Amino acid sequence: MQRRSRLFAAVGAAIALAFAAGPAPSAEPKQGGILRIYHRDSPASASIHEEATYSANIPFMGIFNNLVLYKQDAPQNSLQSIVPELATSWSWSADNLTLTFTLRQGVKWHDGVPFTAKDVKCTFDMLMDKSPQKFRKNPRKTWYDNVTEVTADGDFQATFHLKRPQPALLALLASGYSPIYPCHVSPAEMRTHPIGTGPFKFVEFRQNESIKLARNPDYWRKGRPYLDGIEFTIIPNRSTAILAFIARKFDMTFPTEVSVPLLKDVKAQAPQAVCELKPTNVNVNLIVNRDKPPFDNADLRRAMALTLDRKAFIDTLAEGQGDIGGTMLPQPQGVWGLPPEILRTIPGYGPDVQANRAEARKLMEKLGYGPAKHLAVKISTRNIPVYRDPAVILIDQLKDIYIDGELDVVETGNWFSVVARGDYAVGLNLTGNAVDDPDQAFYENYSCGSERNYTHYCNRDLEKLFDRQSMETDLEKRKKLVWEIDRRLQEDVARPIIYHIRAGTCWWPDVKGFTMMVNSAYNGYRFEDVWLDR
Repeated sequence: MQRRSRLFAAVGAAIALAFAAGPAPSAEPKQGGILRIYHRDSPASASIHEEATYSANIPFMGIFNNLVLYKQDAPQNSLQSIVPELATSWSWSADNLTLTFTLRQGVKWHDGVPFTAKDVKCTFDMLMDKSPQKFRKNPRKTWYDNVTEVTADGDFQATFHLKRPQPALLALLASGYSPIYPCHVSPAEMRTHPIGTGPFKFVEFRQNESIKLARNPDYWRKGRPYLDGIEFTIIPNRSTAILAFIARKFDMTFPTEVSVPLLKDVKAQAPQAVCELKPTNVNVNLIVNRDKPPFDNADLRRAMALTLDRKAFIDTLAEGQGDIGGTMLPQPQGVWGLPPEILRTIPGYGPDVQANRAEARKLMEKLGYGPAKHLAVKISTRNIPVYRDPAVILIDQLKDIYIDGELDVVETGNWFSVVARGDYAVGLNLTGNAVDDPDQAFYENYSCGSERNYTHYCNRDLEKLFDRQSMETDLEKRKKLVWEIDRRLQEDVARPIIYHIRAGTCWWPDVKGFTMMVNSAYNGYRFEDVWLDR
């Protein structure tokens, strides 16, 4: 409370400065300065590999490096935008069953220990659950189910050995969720004091207060980073955070956290601020625990999916700025999204919402529910606005089919553990696809036994199609397989997708070198090219 009081006290004095003219643009990047960003909430830990939210990904990505990375100034992620990082080059074997990386020499961890191929092997052994050291949570284990082993071939070569060809493995390795961890630091230490090879060193993480990073003076990429450091101040209240940004207490909003109405407020009060509204590859979805009666009944789940008025969600929450689609991000920003002619044939996606709801009520009445007998259920969701707000609309829409929902908010640090354990009946969730590729979306969210398969959907026949599309090298053939899978997931009510979010990010004109990506909210936060023109 004292911290927020100080923040409000400073707002009045600072707001007049918000409209002062900045310095003339500089032709060359400048060294120095602290980039100040507000953070929407307090991550459960600092370990990217153990968390399932970009609340951890954004502040800690700058500490690490990957083998490869999506080019940080390319707005759309694709296989063509992948560049070397800790690897200097890579090559596939003739049978496409081994992927070999030549590693960068002379790189040191932030504590001075040399980086070698052993660190690559240790990281993926932990991710594949083949190491004596264990992650407490491992939400992306399924990404590497096709990898039989990773070998360290000397100090500066690492090879991935595959069960079957998987062209998209490189796309998964380029995600912000795929950093290399040090062999000599335990997973427990990485949760509280992460050690990386990246452009920034960890300084401190104070739960519910702040996260601080400092420039790595020994970074292997000479001349980077430009910044002296980055500071994230945790402010869960959106309005408070936006007011502080307008008052120039912060250089940047938390990426993709500015809603459409708040974006208008920023532009009205600070017209010189740079604001971008982009697709995020994050979707709002309905999760139903198939193991808990009465929701183990397929007709009940289908009725809930039929009652969704997707356009009403978008109009109410985002003033029409959102996209209706299946699991994959809709085109053109997304590469794999369902074409409209397929989407409108899926039950519940047609434009006649009242007809859909009439069908849903018939299903509910067949199960014994009706005007005189409603089904009461808690609707669980994460305790931040981007989750709570659509949950309220969901509760209102479910009333039309005799379901009385009660909002049940779960603190943000506990949310992903709660749904992974199945400690809920019905929930409103947001699912971010960290990579715009079907291998990530399908295996992580819908494969049998995946930690991130929160609804416990399991279709072994469909999993065979997962593998077929994964091996396919012809883009158009792969798209048709992906569309068939996505259509069947929606028809099976695996995890009904309500809509895909477009969200805003704002920064002041003196923040340079930052690029918002259009098909992932997870991969663009190395921050080594960002500089302050002051």
